[in-house]
Order: sequence, then C-alpha cells, then structure tokens
Amino acid sequence: MTSIVRNQWYVAAYGREIGREVFGRTICGESILFWRREDGSVTAMSDRCVHRRFPLSEKPSHLVGDTVVCGYHGFTYDADGKCVAVPGQTRVPRTARLKSYPVVEQDSFVWVFIGDDDRSDSVPVPRAPWLDAEGYTTVSGMEPLAARASLLVDNLMDLSHETYLHGGYIGTPEVANTPITTEVDEDAQVVYVSRHMDDADCPPFYATSTGIQGRIVRWQDIEFHPPCLYLLHSRVAPVGVLPHEDGSDPDGFHVEVVYAITPETEHSTHDFWAVARDFALEDEGVSDFLRESNRTVVLQDVVALDALERVLAGEPDGYQELSINIDTGGLAARRIIAAQAAAGAEQVPESPAVLSTR
Repeated sequence: MTSIVRNQWYVAAYGREIGREVFGRTICGESILFWRREDGSVTAMSDRCVHRRFPLSEKPSHLVGDTVVCGYHGFTYDADGKCVAVPGQTRVPRTARLKSYPVVEQDSFVWVFIGDDDRSDSVPVPRAPWLDAEGYTTVSGMEPLAARASLLVDNLMDLSHETYLHGGYIGTPEVANTPITTEVDEDAQVVYVSRHMDDADCPPFYATSTGIQGRIVRWQDIEFHPPCLYLLHSRVAPVGVLPHEDGSDPDGFHVEVVYAITPETEHSTHDFWAVARDFALEDEGVSDFLRESNRTVVLQDVVALDALERVLAGEPDGYQELSINIDTGGLAARRIIAAQAAAGAEQVPESPAVLSTR
C-alpha cells in the first residue's frame, strides 16, 4: 500500500526556482514540468512528451512565448498542456494532451496539487506566512533526502535528537531532558508538541544570531499539518524574561522554522527548509550565519536519515519498534498520515486551520 497521501497540496519549489526556462521535478512519483508564463504565473504539466515520452525539462526542449517545444521531435504544448503543433502535419491528434496540475504560489512556495483536479478547491493550501511577511527576514534552502518522508516527519516531531545529533549548533542537554506536552486537534488534523525550557544553555545558533550572553528561556512549539507542513515556533530570551501579561513579547527573540516535506518517491524526499526571524532584519551577517548553520543541521539529518532508510530496507518483516514518551507527537502524526493515505485524504478540514501564535 502506498504511503503517499493523494488529493493534497505539496511544495514543488521555491518561487525563485521557477522562471522562463523549463524546470522539472518529481513529486509523489509524478514527473512534473514547471515554467512561468509571460504574465509571471506558474504552470505545471506532465514532464513527458506524448509522442516518445521525452522529458520536456531536458534540453534542447525550450519555451517559445507561452508554449513549450519538445527538444526531441518538436511537439509543442500550450500552458494548459494541450498539444498545438506536431511535425510534418497540420492536424493535431485529439488525444495529444499532457496532464496539467493545479498550482498556487504562496508564502514564497510553489504548491502543486497531486490527485484529482476537481478536489483541489476543497483542500486548503497550508500556510507559512512568515516566509514573506513584513517584519521577518528569511533564509531558506532544499536538500534531497534518499529516505522516505515518514522518517523526516519522525525526526522533526521529536526534537530530543538535537542534543545528540546537532550538538554545537542547536542542541543542548536541556532539549533531551525536558518533558514534552502533546495535543492533537482531530478535526483540523493538526499535531502540537511543546517543550518549554526555563533555564537552558544558549546554543551557538541563537547566541551568535541574537547576541544573548548566558543562559536562556527556550520554547519550542511544534505545529504539524499532516502530511506535509511542519512549523516550529521558537522563542528565546534571557532567563526570567517572559512575555507580558497582555501577550506581547517585545523582549523575546522569535524564529519560525518551516519544513515542507514533499515525497519525491516512496523512498526519497524533497526537504524544503526555511528560517524566518523577527530580529536583526537587515543584518546580512546574521542571515549568512543562520543560512549556513541551519543547512549544516539539515545535512546532519540527511546523513542520519539516509542511513536509517538503508537499515529499514534490510529489516526482517515483523520487526517491532520501541517507542517512549517523546514519541507521542510522531506517533500521532503517523496515525493521521496513515489514515489520509488509506482514505485518499478524504477527511480534510473544510477551511484552513487557524495558525497557532503560541
């Protein structure tokens, strides 16, 4: 049985990746071609010519106005995937049409709908508004993962691994030693995991970027929207500095960490990551530091999860995992994703869930 949820929006690319050249990426096992029309909007269609299946993302395929010309035999398609010209004849076969995909460009991401086109309007596009919002500065990237998407979900839902895998960057002893609380909103299908540390070491990731000296209050509030969008609301401040009673928090430093988890195939994943901050907005040095530091952390995860994928591929049938308290969020996420995959994601919220501001 497939582990990939259908009838769902997935991040296909950052908006900056797609321009006036053909761009191909495999999403949920489907090879998809992306490009921008002359009006700037993004189009998505199958990346395989109907004639001999040549990838339209491969040179010498190219754009002519708002059409794409296959670099093998010259079949030409409009922005909706309809073939409008074939070589050596004036009649275009009626069946010469590529599958097209609904696309939404939002929050710096290009989202593509995988599944039944007529379902796209009823499924909300997940939100990560900080990534292009006024008052935030964002760094971002994407790393390919030679492992199934569920392993990345497990990794992100249990941040105790920061202590061991990411020591010297974002991990300190308090992360692993502090208990978590887990809540599940079954109606909205959102999993919340929180870890609040009242007196913790300040890891280099935050010490260098914020300038805080000494120990800190550190809050990690996870908000996961299965199957594909992970939000980590992170707050740090000197020990004893808490939000005001009215909810304002002028003395805290806030970082919104976003992961868009997009299956490439059943056993490979596009790991999109972004870090948005509400401090040092114009400081390029801070941006460079956070970009390189977070990419290093992501690559440490990639190495670990690629190794785990190889191990799982060789495990005997019937192997039983051991789970403990820190796994409650990840297990809840697994349960929801499994139900979505089994049901074809029939149970989706009627309207977008309200984003937590915790």
